[in-house]
Amino acid sequence: MARTAARDEVAEPVTERLIAAATRLFAEHGYESTSVQDVVSAAGVTKGAMYHYFDSKDALLYEIYHRLLAMQAGQLEQIAAGPGAPGLRLRLAAVDVVETTAANLDEAIVFFRSQHLLAADKQKLVRIERRRYHERFRDLVTEGQQSGEFRAEVDPDLVVSYFFGSVHHLGTWFHPDGPLTATAVGESYADLLLSSLAPRG
Repeated sequence: MARTAARDEVAEPVTERLIAAATRLFAEHGYESTSVQDVVSAAGVTKGAMYHYFDSKDALLYEIYHRLLAMQAGQLEQIAAGPGAPGLRLRLAAVDVVETTAANLDEAIVFFRSQHLLAADKQKLVRIERRRYHERFRDLVTEGQQSGEFRAEVDPDLVVSYFFGSVHHLGTWFHPDGPLTATAVGESYADLLLSSLAPRG
């Protein structure tokens, strides 16, 4: 029995078990209605083990979103720095953020439902991380405007706010087993985005 537990520990580290349990419970019951004891019981660890890695429930909430955003930011950077015209890279970036949000829907739902409950210092960190991500996305819009591929009169910051507002809304209606796949939604969102930036006349 002890050997089996040890093998499980190696296969799935304590941090991963805690994050997975917290994400599921926060999504099902809400952050405020989930206790630390609920999380550690679901993860099969002790409170001492949790506090070794996370100093609070608040830290778990931050980590859930930080991981998702860090992954998306890394993929955006690869796309933005890659080959192709700005329009192609913006399309790839738009599809990617929809697909990765849909693939991590519980994480996205938990965060946007509960971000206001983070401590002030962690809210500040989140704002900084999100701003960097949005600015990198905005740079693609600006690049396309400078090259003449996109119309110049559109405010790039407004484009970013409009697009990500739609992405953040995914959690209210998108279902993995629904009639639309994440890729189909991503392609449609990208079409709408690029159409709004196309030169007129």
